[in-house]
Amino acid sequence: MTLSLGVDTGGTYTDAVLIRDEKEVIASAKSLTTRADLAIGVGKAISSVLAEAQVTPDQISMASLSTTLATNALVEGQGGRVALIYIGFKDSDLEKHGLKEALKGDPALVIAGGHTYSGGQAAALDAAALEAFLDSHKGISGFAVAARFATRNPAHELEAARIISERTGAPVTCSHHLSAKLNGPKRAVTAVLNARLIGMIDRLIGRAQDQLHALGISAPMMVVRGDGALMSAEQARERPIETILSGPAASIVGARWLTGADNALVSDIGGTTTDVALIRDGKPAIDPAGAQVGGFRTMVEAVAMRTHGLGGDSQVHVATEGLRGGVFLGPRRVLPVSLIASEAPDVVHSVLDEQLRATTVGEHDTRFARRVPGIHAEGVGAREESLLERLGDRVLPLSALLRSRMENGALMRLVDRGIIQVSGVTPSDASHVLGRVRAWDVDAARKALELMARKRVGSGDMLANSPEALAQMIVDQLTEQTSLTLLEAAFDEEQVGFGLPSQDLARHVLTQRGLAQHRGLLSLSAALNVDVVGLGASAPSYYPAVGERLHCRMILPEHAGVANAIGAVVGRLTLRRSGTVTSPAEGRYRVHLEDGPKDFAASEDALALLEKVLMSEAEGAVREAGAEDIRVIVDRDIKTARVEAKDVFVEALITVEASGRPRVAAG
Repeated sequence: MTLSLGVDTGGTYTDAVLIRDEKEVIASAKSLTTRADLAIGVGKAISSVLAEAQVTPDQISMASLSTTLATNALVEGQGGRVALIYIGFKDSDLEKHGLKEALKGDPALVIAGGHTYSGGQAAALDAAALEAFLDSHKGISGFAVAARFATRNPAHELEAARIISERTGAPVTCSHHLSAKLNGPKRAVTAVLNARLIGMIDRLIGRAQDQLHALGISAPMMVVRGDGALMSAEQARERPIETILSGPAASIVGARWLTGADNALVSDIGGTTTDVALIRDGKPAIDPAGAQVGGFRTMVEAVAMRTHGLGGDSQVHVATEGLRGGVFLGPRRVLPVSLIASEAPDVVHSVLDEQLRATTVGEHDTRFARRVPGIHAEGVGAREESLLERLGDRVLPLSALLRSRMENGALMRLVDRGIIQVSGVTPSDASHVLGRVRAWDVDAARKALELMARKRVGSGDMLANSPEALAQMIVDQLTEQTSLTLLEAAFDEEQVGFGLPSQDLARHVLTQRGLAQHRGLLSLSAALNVDVVGLGASAPSYYPAVGERLHCRMILPEHAGVANAIGAVVGRLTLRRSGTVTSPAEGRYRVHLEDGPKDFAASEDALALLEKVLMSEAEGAVREAGAEDIRVIVDRDIKTARVEAKDVFVEALITVEASGRPRVAAG
């Protein structure tokens, strides 16, 4: 008998599950995610699941972790302070290529260097400018290096990385290590995001491993990648960007394992995001354009997942325009008022009671702030430092913390860095008021919704006449936004185009009237013609109404709340390595390798060498990660051009995939 432990660290909850012989869930447990020290929540969830199953730690054969931490960080704009070294490009390219937005005010250096399409040096690397930049910029948690045509010749990226490591000791991400494809700007964005995540994911994995050892679990630890496959903990620490969509990808694997569904939309609602993907013919599709999260298109292979800032802890906003008003949700996650009240009841209830006694609703009513311990504040400005000093280790209402409107921006910068958390009204609070959930402080949730209900809309009327009426309005809005998210995914995946963007089609008057079964001179009907698998702890609370809205079958499997943790242990360890052969001149075939280009007179010789190198790298990496029974698949994508009635070699992309089951420890 083998026992596998799966752990999923989400924005709100950490889940743990035990699976026997990859066939049966024997126990599951949940614990609140503890952002200050993730190991606390991980340890509580693991201890609970071991106690429920009545097994000892030494019986665990394998442990695997999936996490939405990287996804949530990118959606919320969080992460460490980074610097980009952009080699061989122009200063104007930072704006043109979307890198300024990705950097979010962090520094960048554009210097001479880079290579040509064929791998020759375009200009010498300006090492002196790099060294001067490093001397003048301190407090950088990670560096991203992207050079022009680095996938054709990575020499300048490697040299820049060497200089940075020697001078700073900080982790460095080279763009060519993340993708073998062309498109330097896109690789640069991916490298920036990877550098931003390194510290965060390293802390998560390190503390999770510490907790496993403290509990007496010596089994090897794996991490779920964004394509649903497994990687070793060490590999995840080097390439944390590959864990974006890790949690959602694990949920797809878990949904398939739980339901056996061959064709279905999977919708996983968490605290921060709702993630939607399609299972077609029993497999999740891989996004050919690369994973897109938080508004950024990356070069990371991941499931074709649509991630929306919509979850149980999404901030509720009041729509004051128009006579009727209303609410809308997200995309930012906030602490539910019911949760922060359960942690600091005296402060929260005293402030809420005072706000309820006021004759008007204040701008910052229901809003509290707290410092996240253990998250360092290097590189923040004077205004941010002043806020942190004023807040200290307390929970404070924003009305007491903020002394001017200028400080609003400073607060949001601290929130984006994950240094401060702010509370607000959420769907979780609404569920507490409606009696669907009683995990936290129900009275605080009711007070918060009563305050929000008093806000005035365009007609001058109050938003709602009771906390219960507002709670139902919030839940109804969650149903509506979830339905639109599923409709967008369905239109995106349709084989036949409809001539409009999917977001417009989902909201089109004909679609909406069809869902309402309009009957007039026209008879209009619309429905989602595929099953939906609803996942997440709150799915049974919210998703039956979504099924009714879309007139589809909603599948809510047993253990839906821990599907991510299940998916974490039923996948395979998989590594892919890719490389390119080009033809810079007739009769010359160039293999682009890590140590520089190598030329051959015959195309087959070039292809054979590249294939051999990639097979060795992929098989070695997956074996080092802990795989056994390894299977290797080679794919050759050879592009040719028709010239004078014969096919001429242009370029070849070789991809090698090595996969195997994780080697389990003796139990």
